[in-house]
Amino acid sequence: MTTTRRGAAVLTGVGRRRGIAAAIALGLAEDGWDLVLPTWTPYDRRLGIGGGADEVVAIAAAARDAGAAVTLVEADLAAVDAAETVFAAAAAADRLGPVRALVLSHSESVDSGILDTTVAAWDRHFAVNARAAWLLVKRFAEGLPDAPSTAVTGRIVALTSDHTAFNLPYGSSKGALDRLVRAAAVELGPRGIRANLVNPGPIDTGWMDDAIREACVAETPAGRLGTPSDTADLVRFLLSDAGGWISGQLLHSNGGFHVG
Repeated sequence: MTTTRRGAAVLTGVGRRRGIAAAIALGLAEDGWDLVLPTWTPYDRRLGIGGGADEVVAIAAAARDAGAAVTLVEADLAAVDAAETVFAAAAAADRLGPVRALVLSHSESVDSGILDTTVAAWDRHFAVNARAAWLLVKRFAEGLPDAPSTAVTGRIVALTSDHTAFNLPYGSSKGALDRLVRAAAVELGPRGIRANLVNPGPIDTGWMDDAIREACVAETPAGRLGTPSDTADLVRFLLSDAGGWISGQLLHSNGGFHVG
C-alpha cells in the first residue's frame, strides 16, 4: 500500500538513535512526511552521551527506507542565520514536498543553577532554545499562505520541559519557548496554523544514571519510564488529520509523572 505524501516536516534535534527526535523522524516517515533534519554534531560530541554524524546518517537512511525524502543540513541553531540555512536547504532539495510542519525537538541543556550559571551559558541556552525557535517559527510561517483559512495549512509542535532548579538556563529558556508557541497558536491560528507543546516527562535517552531512573519511576504512576516512541506517537497524532483541532495546548505525555 502506498502511503499518501503529506509534504515536508522540518524536524530539529536529530542526533542520536536513542533520542526522541530519532523516533519522531521514523514515525513521521511512516506517516508519509518527507523530512528536513537540521543537525549539529558538535553538540552531541560535547555532551558525550552518543550521537554524531554516523548516527544521523543511519536515522536518515531508516527514514528513507520508510519512503521519505530526507535532507540533512548542518546548522548551529545558536547562529542568527540558522533558520535561513535550514529553509534554504529545504527549498533546494530534490523530491521534497512543501514544508507543512515544524517540529522543534532540539535543545541546549547543560546543568547549572542560580549561583554557577555563566552569562555565556545563559545566552547560549536562550539563543538555541528560545531565539532559534522563534526564528524557525517565523520562517516557517512566512513560507505558508498568509490569507485567512479555516482549513489546517501548517502545524508546529515543540518539545518542552518543566525543569527549574539546578537546570536554570535550560528551564528558563524552555519557559520562553512555551510562551512563543502559545503566541503562535493565537497569532497564526487564523491562517490555519496549529501550534502545540509536548512535555514528554522523564525519558532515558542516555543521560540518566541508576539513581535518577529509580527516582523517576517511583514518581510515575504508570510504573515505568517513558520511551522516545511514547513521545513520537503524540507528535504523530498532532500532525495527523485527526489532530487538526488541537492548538495552543501544552500536553503532558508522561505516564502521570508528578501528578500525585
